[in-house]
Amino acid sequence: MNFLNNFYIKFSCQKIGNDEFGNEYFQNKRGKRFVAYKGIAEPSKIPSEWHGWIHYSTNIVPVNINTHRFSWQKIHLPNLTGTKGAHSPKNSIVKKTNAEYEAWNPNN
Repeated sequence: MNFLNNFYIKFSCQKIGNDEFGNEYFQNKRGKRFVAYKGIAEPSKIPSEWHGWIHYSTNIVPVNINTHRFSWQKIHLPNLTGTKGAHSPKNSIVKKTNAEYEAWNPNN
């Protein structure tokens, strides 16, 4: 199905631009906007400049916008929820483990 979607987008839509992650942005003749993700479809990989455009908050295409990056701004990390890389506070009662999840039983 992904192949058909990519085929439709790339051959019936106008390419608008790319972002720093390699995602490609398209718009069809009726004005609908699309993202062709590079690699895994990870919606959190859309930079803020493109997020506004893809959600129709602005019609300014961020291709020629010079966005200043501050030293305190972090690079993108994918959503790690449910993986070994997920954040777990030091004193959390939820521990990272490879054991299977065991549901709470009120009779124990």
